[in-house]
Amino acid sequence: MGGTARPVVLDAMSGDHGPSETVPGALAARRAHGVPVVLVGRADDLHRELRRHGGAGEVEVEHAGEVVPMAERGARAAAQRDSSLAVGCALARRRGAAFVSAGSTGAVVTCAVRVFGRREGVLRPALAVALPTPTGSTVLVDAGGTADPTPKMLAQFALLGAAYARSVLGVPDPSVGLLSIGAEPGKGNRLAREAAALLPGLPLRFHGNVEGHDVLAGTVDVVVTDGFTGNVVLKNIEGCVRTTLGMVAGAGIAPPARLAEVARLYTADTHGGAALLGLAGTVVVGHGSSRSTAVARACVVASELAASEPAASELPASEPAASEPPAEGGPVPVDGRASMGPVA
Repeated sequence: MGGTARPVVLDAMSGDHGPSETVPGALAARRAHGVPVVLVGRADDLHRELRRHGGAGEVEVEHAGEVVPMAERGARAAAQRDSSLAVGCALARRRGAAFVSAGSTGAVVTCAVRVFGRREGVLRPALAVALPTPTGSTVLVDAGGTADPTPKMLAQFALLGAAYARSVLGVPDPSVGLLSIGAEPGKGNRLAREAAALLPGLPLRFHGNVEGHDVLAGTVDVVVTDGFTGNVVLKNIEGCVRTTLGMVAGAGIAPPARLAEVARLYTADTHGGAALLGLAGTVVVGHGSSRSTAVARACVVASELAASEPAASELPASEPAASEPPAEGGPVPVDGRASMGPVA
């Protein structure tokens, strides 16, 4: 990547571990991948960590005195103007940089919408993650950005997910499936049924309904669902991977090294974070438990996305976009943070 890397602004106070992991992660992103990173947070804390890791003066530091708690949600977080989250978003917008935070997903989404604004025509943003399958990757959208979307929002998520699959994963003509409780037409709750009626009329290749077992099977390139369901699906996948690999290891029927390779496909160290689609800017939301390796990967992913993030030019006509935050509690996943699958 070298000197062509796009700059990244990192909320260095975010996540469960704060500067003790975000600072070495930023240094790793710069040293190993050439990504210019600006650290935002309490300057004294950040400079102390930089000195501890031999990086004094190596990356830029922007002071922000407040920290948004991991349990904070919605508009209250965005109102903290001197927080590392708010200052970081504003700095990224001014400089045309990507923004990375491992904070509460609800707080990050709300602040990012307020600062960056939505792309023209976008009703709500959506989190996209690309899960490994036997044939490549399947994009799951929404993975926790908007818990209670309308059918029209789901239709937009499908367009955003398809654009992401084309521009980031290199799939020329992605197929799109709607997650439901049955593959047959007409199956599902009211939201799924009404969204299924909209998708065939969009400029994408609609496969039809898909079920839970299709998510990792490679049945389609993009799986569309609401943020509540998508977040539950991701956490179920993570739990199943850990449990299954643990059982296989305990039975001694596969080499531990090979099991570790598979497990790494589903860790934050590999995927870094989830892309928040539909904004007039690049935002990556990292896992709250991210360690330095995951933070570094999130910065690299954000830098790459800034150069290739899908536009929303194919979105259907809808209500005008706005930069005010979504309704309180709207875009919050089950526990206030996103569960992550590989992004790239």
